[in-house]
Amino acid sequence: MAKEHLTLFELNKLIGVVLDAHLDNSYWVIAEIGEIRVHGKGHCYLELVEKDQDNIRAKMRATIWSYTYRNLSAWFEKMTGTGLKQGLNVLVQVSVEFHEVYGLSLNIRDIDAAYTLGERARRRNEIIAKLKEEGVWEMNKELHLPMVPQRIAVISSSTAAGFGDFVRQLEGNAYGYQFHVHLFQATMQGDQAPSSIVYALHQVFDAMDDFDVVVIIRGGGAALDLDCFDAYEVASHIAQFPLPVITGIGHERDETIADLVAHTRLKTPTAVAEFLISGFLAFEEKLQAGFEKLYNKLALKISADREKLGKIGQKLQFSTQQRIQKAYQRIDRAGIGLKYHSQKWIEKQHDKLKDQRPLLRKWTILLIKHQLERIAHFDKVMQISNPKNVLKMGYSLSRYKGKVITDQNLPKQGEIIEIESYHSKIYSQVERIENKNGEL
Repeated sequence: MAKEHLTLFELNKLIGVVLDAHLDNSYWVIAEIGEIRVHGKGHCYLELVEKDQDNIRAKMRATIWSYTYRNLSAWFEKMTGTGLKQGLNVLVQVSVEFHEVYGLSLNIRDIDAAYTLGERARRRNEIIAKLKEEGVWEMNKELHLPMVPQRIAVISSSTAAGFGDFVRQLEGNAYGYQFHVHLFQATMQGDQAPSSIVYALHQVFDAMDDFDVVVIIRGGGAALDLDCFDAYEVASHIAQFPLPVITGIGHERDETIADLVAHTRLKTPTAVAEFLISGFLAFEEKLQAGFEKLYNKLALKISADREKLGKIGQKLQFSTQQRIQKAYQRIDRAGIGLKYHSQKWIEKQHDKLKDQRPLLRKWTILLIKHQLERIAHFDKVMQISNPKNVLKMGYSLSRYKGKVITDQNLPKQGEIIEIESYHSKIYSQVERIENKNGEL
């Protein structure tokens, strides 16, 4: 017996009928745009996904037909500041479609722009709360910002208009201040931007001794184009970076989380350049004011000291004249006193000399007698020491080469020496020489 069966086409038709019978005409669905592409004919093809962290829980194809896409995309961009793109969370009105060949898909009829804006704000608030809870929210703001940062590490794109404006503003400053700018290339929008910016921060960190400050800049753009600066990893690295970070991201209406955690937030790249120049100018003005203040103080000090020295000079001159006059008076008095006392002393010494004259005569006679006795004694000693008298007493005197023989003037064996006695001279040849110990 043959089994009942359906063809694939019949099964798909049945599925379509069942879906039409049990589903409403449309549903509002929250999803993330996983993929998006626009066909040449103007149709927009999307893949909607729902994620649990990084895991995809659901996925379905969706289509916005060209006649709807033209109006819907323009209106959405006007309301949110950005177009439909990958990674965007959206609230869309869809109808469920089932085609026998193409299968199940969704037909997007409308989009709630307010949901996308609210979702972005909710995510921002969550990231801000997390940074504050981790205690890093104010860390970069607490760093000391040098008054004159000259060595600037710039994180930007070399092709960004904002970077060009920044460099031109610095190089063309009216005061001739010199800045040393080094660009660390990074992607400044899109899905790759957060990791690219974080990588650039790591590069700056590796060479941080070469820089005074980090500048993150890009030109303005749609609000959602700046989403990379609301990313947690970017904000967290900026908040904890060990150098002061200055941001110049977007226009006046834009304020990203990166701006909020940075040390200094300025509106545009040009404003950042002006801020750095103003630091130089403020330092120069402060230095000039300091020089002027010092000059004025020194001028006042010199004037006061000159006046003080003048008074001291006058006082010193008067005092010196008085001292000289008093000294002359003392000298005159001393001279008179000295003359008087000298005369008195001379008279007194003259009287003493008169009294001492007999005694002095007696002492002189005794001293002369004593000295004559000493002379007689010395003469007697000299007579005894006379070599002739010594020879007369039976002694002899030995000479070698005309000099008296001593230990330092000994003749050599075989040489002739002279021996003198009182009545004669004897010439003798040396046979040998012995010392007192009998040694030769």
